[in-house]
Amino acid sequence: MTDAPHADGAPLPPIPARRWAYVIPVAAIMYMLAYLDRNNISVILPYMHGDLALSHADQGLAGGIFFVGYVFLQIPAAVLAQRWSARKTVLILMVAWGLSAMLSGLVRTRGQFYVARFVLGFFEGGVWPAVLILLASWFPLRERARANALWMACLPLSSVLMAPLSGWMLDHAGWRWVLVLQGLPPLLWAVVWWFTVADRPAQARWISRAEAAHLERALAADEAAKSPAGGGSYRDAVRQRPVLVLIGVYFFWITGFYGFSLWLPSVIKELTHNGSPTEVGLLTAIPFTVALVAMIGNAAWSDRTGRRRQAVAVPLVVGIAALLLGQAVHGALPRMLLLCLTAAAVYAPYGPFWAIPGQLLRFEAVAVAMGLINALGNLGGFAGPYLVGWLTDATGSSLTGFAVLAGFLAVAVLLVALGLRPGSRLPYEPSGCLPATTANTPPNAAS
Repeated sequence: MTDAPHADGAPLPPIPARRWAYVIPVAAIMYMLAYLDRNNISVILPYMHGDLALSHADQGLAGGIFFVGYVFLQIPAAVLAQRWSARKTVLILMVAWGLSAMLSGLVRTRGQFYVARFVLGFFEGGVWPAVLILLASWFPLRERARANALWMACLPLSSVLMAPLSGWMLDHAGWRWVLVLQGLPPLLWAVVWWFTVADRPAQARWISRAEAAHLERALAADEAAKSPAGGGSYRDAVRQRPVLVLIGVYFFWITGFYGFSLWLPSVIKELTHNGSPTEVGLLTAIPFTVALVAMIGNAAWSDRTGRRRQAVAVPLVVGIAALLLGQAVHGALPRMLLLCLTAAAVYAPYGPFWAIPGQLLRFEAVAVAMGLINALGNLGGFAGPYLVGWLTDATGSSLTGFAVLAGFLAVAVLLVALGLRPGSRLPYEPSGCLPATTANTPPNAAS
């Protein structure tokens, strides 16, 4: 933290930063549980053959149909969070998705399983934009990529912790029990969420007056620095070219992202020559551990330099190369190293990417923009897993499917390079609420 001087030159005490210790961990654990209920299916699917007799295409559909349901509450939840309460919106959705996750373990037919996955996606869909709205009320733009990345670190962290747990549970119980038991934690964490999280600094009981006042000034300065052309209405937000480009970037990136993530345990099972669920779960955690480090490091670099475009595009280029090389090399160790590199590459852009809408749009419009980007972009979460499964069935190999995923990532890179202006100035100035390592960094011209 930096000290702001008094009028007489004496430094003021440093502004406390309790928001980092309260808001981020509670939100991260909440969404880690959501990601668990979404992602445990990737560990379970390779071991479901006797129950529902799912082909590779069926498995891809079961993984992907979640994202069809995911679309519907994106904008409504974002608007509710912005106009009513992000805290209450997330609480309601948390209870609903926990119950839905438990019910998905009770299905008896393939059709029921698809419906259960759709309903789970429906309720989880509104959580992401609602939390982004919450973070926009707690962290100024200069901190936004790090705040986003630390919260979104729950994505790889969930896989690091829960993939081995899911594998171990599969070894000791059926897949139905895994789904039912893993649906319980969101219901318990809802109590912690209710008593810890506040919609904005002025409403939190644990924050100091100095930190609350400082945040209000910093956030107001961020809004004042944005051009009126940045969108003061919902209609303006969705008609802006950068927002449409971001939707395209997110769709093609997420197609590759979930196509890789869902099938990662299956690839590792193949590398281990049909290893046990526990072995596959433990090995699956390794690429996600690497991804976690890359995600936080890339976000910190993005906040320090302001180079949002590069922080999104460069990792995706690395991901393309790693995906293609992974299909060309042989041997378990080289392929495992490339899986780690791919995981790091597809996770690293998260923090910088979601800092971009807040730079372009005023707060009253960013809710709808984020909801729209996430809703349409996450349809790639259906396309990626299903494409890989269908192509694997059609060709007898995952090679074609992963090559197609690399193509989707390439389109995302092109959209970033050609569709987002390379020289636009970040609409914020250095803020006194920054940690000492970044507070004196000058604003950068690149975005």
